[in-house]
Amino acid sequence: MLLPTSGVGMNSAMDDMNLIQQTQRHHLVVREIGEEIDLEIGAGEDDPSFGNATLIGAPMRESSVEEHGESKQTGMISQLPNDAQDMSKTQQGKRRKKVVKRWREEWADTYKWAYVDMKDGTPRIFCSVCREYGRKHRRNPYGNEGSRNMQMSALEEHNNSLLHKEALRLQMASKDKIVVDKPVYVKVAMSKTAGSILEATLKRDPHEVEFIQAVQEAVQALERVIAKNSRYINIMERLLEPERMIVFRVSWVDDRGETCVNRGFRVQFNQSMGPCRGGIRFHPSMNLSVAKFLGFEQTLKNALSPYKLGGAAGGSDFDPKGKSDNEIMRFCQSFMSEMYRYLGPDKDLPSEEMGVGTREMGYLFGQYRRLAGHFQGSFTGPRIFWSGSSLRPEATGYGLVFFAQLMLADMNKELKGLRCVVSGSGKIAMHVLEKLIAYGALPISVSDSRGYLVDEDGFDYMKISFLRDIKAQQRSLRDYSKTYARSKYYDEAKPWSERCDVAFACASQNEIDQSDAINLVNSGCRILVEGSNMPCTPEAVQILRKASVLIAPAMAAGAGGVVAGELELNHECSLMHWSPEDFESKLQEAMKQTYQRAMKAATDFGYQKESPEALVHGAVISAFLTIAQAMTDQGSI
Repeated sequence: MLLPTSGVGMNSAMDDMNLIQQTQRHHLVVREIGEEIDLEIGAGEDDPSFGNATLIGAPMRESSVEEHGESKQTGMISQLPNDAQDMSKTQQGKRRKKVVKRWREEWADTYKWAYVDMKDGTPRIFCSVCREYGRKHRRNPYGNEGSRNMQMSALEEHNNSLLHKEALRLQMASKDKIVVDKPVYVKVAMSKTAGSILEATLKRDPHEVEFIQAVQEAVQALERVIAKNSRYINIMERLLEPERMIVFRVSWVDDRGETCVNRGFRVQFNQSMGPCRGGIRFHPSMNLSVAKFLGFEQTLKNALSPYKLGGAAGGSDFDPKGKSDNEIMRFCQSFMSEMYRYLGPDKDLPSEEMGVGTREMGYLFGQYRRLAGHFQGSFTGPRIFWSGSSLRPEATGYGLVFFAQLMLADMNKELKGLRCVVSGSGKIAMHVLEKLIAYGALPISVSDSRGYLVDEDGFDYMKISFLRDIKAQQRSLRDYSKTYARSKYYDEAKPWSERCDVAFACASQNEIDQSDAINLVNSGCRILVEGSNMPCTPEAVQILRKASVLIAPAMAAGAGGVVAGELELNHECSLMHWSPEDFESKLQEAMKQTYQRAMKAATDFGYQKESPEALVHGAVISAFLTIAQAMTDQGSI
């Protein structure tokens, strides 16, 4: 991330308060592309040759008085004898060196594996893979600038770089030290009243990075609401504390007969609007912070939808990849043996999320039915023959495309002919591709955890079917390029540098970082539709807003799954099924209502309709005001 020039110069005698303020400013303020960043690095920690190397595309600039003084001093040293030179170098090494470089669009990929953070009160250059600081990752003969035709993958390049080797060395040297990354709240970015909400959250849950990021985004969106009525401060503080957090052990037996242990989570965040609805995620990164962040986002999403629902989320750090059907079944049964007592049609109904599909939901529902002793069909997302709607799996992906079409319609444009980039290759991404083709757009990419696939001819229905076969057989997306010559698969890369008009982020949270946002802007993207929850880092959001890229927030654009779940459950009661046409019509109408509610709330609080902040802030404002009214009516409970 980039540092403001005014906030980086560090003095060893600086008092604690100033140090905290500098750290706070560092974490949120993002400079314009092309501006300077000043870093102070301890003696001997920068590569001597790096300071003299010319970076491609970096413009010349006049050196400062301080730099002239340093260069003059260097010239004097070179005229001294060798012993004197060594002594002078030693004396110079005791003071800090100043490195000033320009962040330029043409060499932004140079910093692909590096970011700047605070360490012991000093800005350091960190490796974004091993999370330790070391020498600056810079260009080398292997093509660090992102060349796709060089002989090494990006990750291999990184592992052979000075940055990574130095980071590993420092990591081993300080392995006895435990350093905890804490998100830092920036007071200067928001009002004192809004700031107090986030300060209380940081004090209570300092290590829950994902949850704090979600709270920070919501609080920033609500600044104008809180400024108008201070009573919302207390309501927001109550909302941010989940009603119920359930953490439990999940023991299961694998195919070798060995007992395995995972951890399960369910966070029932808020039920003031009605019974909880929310997904179950099976992924190794799952923890309480992720469960709270997902539950908070789901609470706002459900409140923004046309239905009266509470929000929840949960899952486990279990990884279904590489597991047999029997292992997944045994895990799901063990998971539900603990969870079933907290579920029910009037309490909490789970749905699909990352790592949980039709197979997993079937196993979970079967165990719930056996333990609860009744068949209520109260889980959303299972197979057609025992659920209500016939388009439940497609709803979220289709809803994203409907929402993008609504945004374009306000701009007197349409999707037809537009070049679209899609990340992810799960059910949401695949259904986005389907509906984009139906609207006449040209979707060109999908991605997985190892890289991304781009087809310059665009996908069609036959190609999507082939992609589904590849995923079903757990093969790599690389196999697609063996069949279609005009396609190419890129290792350890993301699709955001591909030329596009509209982007759909359907992979995971924080998949778009600062450099990805710069790539999106340079690729011509005008609209970003969030299919996954919180796909952009705060720095990426700032860059996209400065470039006037419109963002469709996940809590509004991703409401299709909520709509489908409610239609599904309502029609199970009457034993009716929706036809695809009727269901799609209902889904379009619900997405239109969601879009209009978000835009109305934005304009009510002074955001211009064409502002890149309007939809994001309007969605949060509308959802929060709905929940706040319900919480006020029900008293302090």
